[in-house]
Amino acid sequence: MVTVLDESHGREKSRPRHPEKANKPDSPILRKPAWIRVKAPGSEQYQETRKIVRENNLVTVCEEAGCPNIGECWEKKHATMMIMGDTCTRACAFCNVRTGLPGPLDTAEPANVAHAVKTLGLSHVVITSVDRDDLADGGAQHFAEVIAAVRENSPNTTIEVLTPDFLRKDGALKVVVNAKPDVFNHNLETIPGLYLKVRPGARYFHPMRL
Repeated sequence: MVTVLDESHGREKSRPRHPEKANKPDSPILRKPAWIRVKAPGSEQYQETRKIVRENNLVTVCEEAGCPNIGECWEKKHATMMIMGDTCTRACAFCNVRTGLPGPLDTAEPANVAHAVKTLGLSHVVITSVDRDDLADGGAQHFAEVIAAVRENSPNTTIEVLTPDFLRKDGALKVVVNAKPDVFNHNLETIPGLYLKVRPGARYFHPMRL
């Protein structure tokens, strides 16, 4: 059973930390080395991609995970869709996505993702998500609906999904597989000995079985 916090109210600094991080000190923000720095995005093509994302009320892993390659990718109109909101029920130590109690699923999201994919002219789209341990199926049906909507609107676009582990969600994997994405991905992240430290809300051998 995962424990989540409602972080929808109050200022950022006053929010309680996730239980799995509550007893850990905040990591100091270190100056990044010169070789990892990238030019700030702002080209015309980048702004056009950003506009399409905003108009369709979409969340992208490019922004939420703080990806340094966002300028390069969005300039080429490549964006990785992150469905089911911007708040994750897990507290993985390496991740920049916010942790807490997510809101309800957006029923318009499948259509919005499909519209954005078509508008961007993507020949291949990557669709990932936050973990939704609060949902009975972990969001599997929502994945299927997004895949179906993209398929209907852009039949020539190949679809790659990067799913959560659907821990303790019997039948969830089958729902996504039956939607027939072209590529099915799931990240393992690290070795067994570090799994509980790095991914306290997950279990190493479950994604291996997945």
